[in-house]
Amino acid sequence: MLKIKRVHKSFSCCCSPLQRRGVGGEVRSIKIIVLYFSILLLLAGTQSCKTVTGTLNVDKELAYCLQQVSKTLQPIPTDRSLPRCIASGQKEWRYVDYRDWTSGFWPGILWYAYEFSNQDKWKAAADRYSRSLFPLIDSSAIDHDIGFQLYCSVGNGYRLTKDEAYKAVLLRAADSLATLYNPKVGTILSWPREVPGVDWPLRHNTIMDNMINLELLFWTAQNGGDQKLYDIAVSHAAVTMKNHFRPDFTSYHVVVYDTATGKKVKGITHQGLNDSSMWARGQAWAIYGYTMVYRETKDLQFLDFAQKVTDVYLDRLPEDMIPYWDFDDPAIPNAPRDASAASVVASALLELSGFVEDKEKAKMYYDKAVAMLTELSSERYQSREVNDAFLLHSTGHKPNSGEVDASIIYADYYYIEALLRLKKMADTL
Repeated sequence: MLKIKRVHKSFSCCCSPLQRRGVGGEVRSIKIIVLYFSILLLLAGTQSCKTVTGTLNVDKELAYCLQQVSKTLQPIPTDRSLPRCIASGQKEWRYVDYRDWTSGFWPGILWYAYEFSNQDKWKAAADRYSRSLFPLIDSSAIDHDIGFQLYCSVGNGYRLTKDEAYKAVLLRAADSLATLYNPKVGTILSWPREVPGVDWPLRHNTIMDNMINLELLFWTAQNGGDQKLYDIAVSHAAVTMKNHFRPDFTSYHVVVYDTATGKKVKGITHQGLNDSSMWARGQAWAIYGYTMVYRETKDLQFLDFAQKVTDVYLDRLPEDMIPYWDFDDPAIPNAPRDASAASVVASALLELSGFVEDKEKAKMYYDKAVAMLTELSSERYQSREVNDAFLLHSTGHKPNSGEVDASIIYADYYYIEALLRLKKMADTL
């Protein structure tokens, strides 16, 4: 198969000779540019317009995702049954209802399928399952996950359709999420209920996963919502940056604050190996979250921090780029992997590579993301005929023996998101 290498030059650099030369030079430059783009068009035609990056055929992998989505969609019993996971060695999805924290990922996948294919069947299915989540705004937020639930589903729907019904739901969802904000602490409460080790309600708890939900607040502040939502999101990111990380920039899963005074009490884990270990998906949420916060704020402190939390993760990865569920598990190399963390980081790295001014580092982030997606797209990680998910070998909650070495819906969501991001980046070169 013919492959086009990624060119790390901007379009403005290609065009700059036109600004420096006389008329004769301009004509020659124009001819060269025309020839250059003619060659690119010829190469693209030879590839049947497929996006190929290195050895990764992005269109092929996206087409694979659509095949798996088709297989998942057919047997779903009702519009309120949402696939969550497939246990290791099993073939059937376990379904959850709209209240489950993972409920938004399936509609989100359908929206991504529509975005790639532009086929109305995916749009109709995405709309149907997105609307099944609308009742989430009819009651108070039960935790921070309303961002995962509605921004990944309805948010993608509004981005692609501009349906005003979606916008109304997102605005109300953001207001609901904001009710969990404690101004004395400066962060959003994650679990307003009894959870081991968090001493609710005397203590205010914030988990790293919450960083992803800030995107709903940023979006709402820019689309007709109260501007205080922007301030809440920035405060949450800044306070988390100060308190949620060890000196080496590895993250705690949970930080517990005194509800009354706002002071940090302790950092602990709920899903990692122990309180001092680097839980892979928690670090992935940090990488994705701070990259997104920089995008929304353009505050360089967040860009710098995004790189710090990324670099410690990359430095400790195994050779195949897919992390073990916790970087400090003494059972390594026989510990379970976490493809979900790899998918989250791959998507984040592609975006981060576009923000970093250091060209060598930007290229390194891009190349690492491609390497991650290439491995995830191999027979070692794709589900293929094993089951109807995209990926195998994710780990949800190992301390509770939950979803260990399983196929999990959020791994699939960030995998297809990362492939779409890579396609858009490669197609613009």
